[in-house]
Amino acid sequence: MKQFISAVILFAAIIGCNSNTQPGAKADTDAAFQKLANDYLDGYFAARPLYAVSLGFHEGYDGKVPDYSKAALDAELSRLKGFDSQLNSIDTTGLSNQNFMDFRILRNAIKSEILNIEDEHIYTHNPMTYAGAIDVNTYVKRDFAPLEERLKYIISTERVIPALFAAAKTNLEDSLPKPFIETAIQIAEGNAGFLKGDLLTALKDVKNDTLIAVFKKVNDTAIKAYDNFVQWLTKEKLPKATNHYAIGKENYKKMLLYSEGITMEPEQILAIGMQELKKEQAEFNAAAKIINPNKKPVDVYHDLQNDHPTADSLIPVVKEHLESIRQFLIDHKICSIPSEVRVGVKETPQYARATSTASMDVAGPFEKKATESYYYVTPVNASWNAKQKEDWLHQFDYYTTDNVTIHEAYPGHYMQGLHLNASNATKIEKIFGSYAYVEGWAHYCEKMMVDEGFGGTDSVTAAKHRLAMSGDALLRICRLCNSVKIHCQGATIEEGTKFFMDNWYQGEKPSYQESLRGSFDPGYLFYTVGKLEIQKLRKDYQQQEGSNFSLQKFHDAMMDNGMPPVIMLREILLKDKSKWNEIL
Repeated sequence: MKQFISAVILFAAIIGCNSNTQPGAKADTDAAFQKLANDYLDGYFAARPLYAVSLGFHEGYDGKVPDYSKAALDAELSRLKGFDSQLNSIDTTGLSNQNFMDFRILRNAIKSEILNIEDEHIYTHNPMTYAGAIDVNTYVKRDFAPLEERLKYIISTERVIPALFAAAKTNLEDSLPKPFIETAIQIAEGNAGFLKGDLLTALKDVKNDTLIAVFKKVNDTAIKAYDNFVQWLTKEKLPKATNHYAIGKENYKKMLLYSEGITMEPEQILAIGMQELKKEQAEFNAAAKIINPNKKPVDVYHDLQNDHPTADSLIPVVKEHLESIRQFLIDHKICSIPSEVRVGVKETPQYARATSTASMDVAGPFEKKATESYYYVTPVNASWNAKQKEDWLHQFDYYTTDNVTIHEAYPGHYMQGLHLNASNATKIEKIFGSYAYVEGWAHYCEKMMVDEGFGGTDSVTAAKHRLAMSGDALLRICRLCNSVKIHCQGATIEEGTKFFMDNWYQGEKPSYQESLRGSFDPGYLFYTVGKLEIQKLRKDYQQQEGSNFSLQKFHDAMMDNGMPPVIMLREILLKDKSKWNEIL
């Protein structure tokens, strides 16, 4: 008999006890929790005003920036612990099912924040926290207010950048992990480049000369602050850099628990990853054999990768294919589409290119006016040598590019965003999201679309799409394995690079970047973990529904209930409570 791996969300042991509480007491407990949640959110956004703006909350937050002084950070940690304690005091048996769901989402979000500060030391150990703290592009890309008004917000935001880096120099430890320093330098240089280039272009139509004069002075000061931070990291921190970037097994287990409710040992996760790697490589080989049975599968894959757009045509090709992929969703009843608004395709902003190949920037769920969303694709860096440029473009062969679009846009992240924004999900559900749900859904969509016939009926063309999809699946499985190896088993970035090259079959440049990301993003294992969870949930739901199963209905339900850990979606979709914890 197949053994299921169980997981528990914090406080899951008391699921099902709520019904014993009297209605009046339940209403009182619900009201107390909702007040506590609202009080928490008020402080949460006060400490993170830029995030509030990105969600669509403008009043009281536009032009505001976080305070990174040690006193402010200490106060925020104390506040988090205080709310964690208050949540502990709530009798959850008195909560409605919906509020109990929100309770667990909020509780885990708070515990994750505490983990980030106390155990992962994001403010004392990681200069990337400061290099990427300010994003004035929010005020450029979405026209929620007249441009001159948004320029005033940019000015007030940029004014504090020197203080931000002064706080960074005070807060950061003497010796820092080398990959964190190097990536922080790239991010800071990208931000400075954005202020020098794209930002000036975006503001060229402002006619208020007085305001522009103020902006130029503040902007020049901000650019110097970024440049000085880069010099400080280069001269003061790189010579003393360490390779101590692993969070350790105990913190890794906390991350699994608070993010997704997983109680498995990291070694068990790694074993699943290695098993999936072997399985996916077999599917990879089978697809390659259909394309050309006379070549080695890796050589077939490399031939496929050679069929890619040029550096100049990459963005136009993505735009051209986007609409046909959207139409496939309609024709094959993959999911409902809540809006006719199309996503815009743009180059990744300069400041984000160090950590992104492609990404989706969906308008916040509370945004009322500026509802534009952007699908970003990272172009070739002009400073790379010829081999590095070719390695980068190998990731964007025509078939893989379609797969990336499925992941980022249709029916991946953009569709997630449209459903979330249009849904009746609660405020808590729209603010806090599970890494495994968000990325697992987009990754799940890649295989699902190919299985549903995307790629055509011609066997060779279909196999090329499947091979590209499988190649990306190998990437995500390698991320899972690399995450555990680096953070729990002492593997180095260089060892991870070789692991990616050997098992993902890409060149050194992208393989190094993927391994490097694992040093500061241990959660990138959740791409594969989330995909596997969703596949398991779909199988269980289909067995439950029998002949009434509808793929579109399942997919809509997956996207219309917020962004919770997948184990909570099992509670919503599955009637048999005994199956709720059988996540993998």
